[in-house]
Amino acid sequence: MSKSTSGLSRPPGATTTAITATTAPPAPGARQRRRWWALAAIALSFLVVGLDSYIVVTALPTFSVRLGASESQLQWVTAAYTLAWAGLLLSIGKLGDKLGRRRLLTAGLALFGVASVVASQVSTAGELIALRAIMGAGAAVIMPMGLAIIPLLFPEQADRRRAVTVTTIGALIAMPLGPLLGGWILTHFAWGWIFLINAPIVAVALLGVRLLVPESRDPANPRLDWPGALLSAAGIVGIVYAIIEEPARGWTGPVLASLLAGVVLTGLFAVRQRTCPEPLIDLRLFRDRRFSWGTAAFAILSFALTGVLFILTPYLQSVQGNDAQGTGARLLPMIAALIAAAAASEVLGARIGVRVVIPAGMIVSAAGLVILARASASTGYWLVALALAVFGAGLGLGLPLAAEAVLGTLAPHQTGMGNAVSRTLQSIGVALGTAILGSVLNSAYRGALAGHLTGLPPADRSAAAASIAGARDAAAHLGRSLGPQLAHVASAAYAQGMTHAAVVGIGVLLAGAVLTALRLPGRQAARHPEPSA
Repeated sequence: MSKSTSGLSRPPGATTTAITATTAPPAPGARQRRRWWALAAIALSFLVVGLDSYIVVTALPTFSVRLGASESQLQWVTAAYTLAWAGLLLSIGKLGDKLGRRRLLTAGLALFGVASVVASQVSTAGELIALRAIMGAGAAVIMPMGLAIIPLLFPEQADRRRAVTVTTIGALIAMPLGPLLGGWILTHFAWGWIFLINAPIVAVALLGVRLLVPESRDPANPRLDWPGALLSAAGIVGIVYAIIEEPARGWTGPVLASLLAGVVLTGLFAVRQRTCPEPLIDLRLFRDRRFSWGTAAFAILSFALTGVLFILTPYLQSVQGNDAQGTGARLLPMIAALIAAAAASEVLGARIGVRVVIPAGMIVSAAGLVILARASASTGYWLVALALAVFGAGLGLGLPLAAEAVLGTLAPHQTGMGNAVSRTLQSIGVALGTAILGSVLNSAYRGALAGHLTGLPPADRSAAAASIAGARDAAAHLGRSLGPQLAHVASAAYAQGMTHAAVVGIGVLLAGAVLTALRLPGRQAARHPEPSA
């Protein structure tokens, strides 16, 4: 193994890494076909996780009616999933290196599928919240383990880059498909089918993974640092919980205490990792600028993607009057541009380097937000479609290359752990995107609306100030004199808030482009891959 940072040495006393396979290697042509079919099974695993997330967001109003869920419980339907996902990622990465990445991937798929089936039969919001946490735990296994297997299937950089592009597209195509499928299911079937739909997809993915994906593990069989695992889980959950709660509750005592406790516990975790003989994560990974800045770029682009979808969905639904299926259809320009740009990024990355293409993608996405910032309450969809297409093109240029930059730095014994580290930081970026852009939007929305709420009944005034959906509901029963007026000013206020949030997103993307261009290495250090399974 190379002693470069792309193949970091193991702690003293550790044995040499090798990859184990459960079957004899097939002929070269069959092996080439087999690994691409194996990649299809991994991509399907990513697709079902993405579909579930976007379908559940579409179904939140249904949970309120069918399960009697309060606003707080609806928030926890998504928060429980996010917290379980974020808290388990680091431990899962090392566990996969120890026990076997295929074994853990199949276990994650099985857990996700079984929890989905049980969730379809629940009768209370509390039961659904508990099962969403279990599904989040399954997703925390699926995503990093699937990515960890890719560099072992595709040790050559060109093939690996193409494989990462395929799986990235597979995950992101769920964005428009989720609302479209969710709206269709809720229109034609019982609400439980939004979870039951996961079962056949999981079954096919499980079959593909078991038959096509070879087993791989670190034969050194490192011990799992259980104290470190507990510190990391508690610290990350504390930080992510504070980020989720701050927009609704502000920096009140419990939220601030959660953040401070999370920071302290994460700091203690970092100290332990520097002294532990077999740490949960190898902090030396961050000495590799390709790993650290590839991870940073992925987190920044995820911040922008999640934050923009969070602020744009109410605009498309409550301001422009589309249902869930219509909203999903209106995201298609972004997905089409993303797919086209992702295909181009593979060629551009090979020819001119990730140091140019990834920052260029951030700048293109920022340009899309510049267009989106011009949208008003009366703007036609064509301007939003143009903004989404430009924004999606930038994501397509940047996201696959950022993910591949991280994968390319990891020696085979590090793939589980390294991907878990990268995905943990990405999950924080996702939470920050929703929290920061959502807070900016809400502040501007309430400020623009404040002067127009006098004279309304207290309940309607409170509902209108809380959200654009609440303002629309209040306007529906206020009568012909006040109702249309409230709907108009609330829509204008929301569009103004969206503009403010877009400006913040532009600033984050441009700052990320500058830093990435300065710090991300242009070419990957030479690496001598160990035999893949």
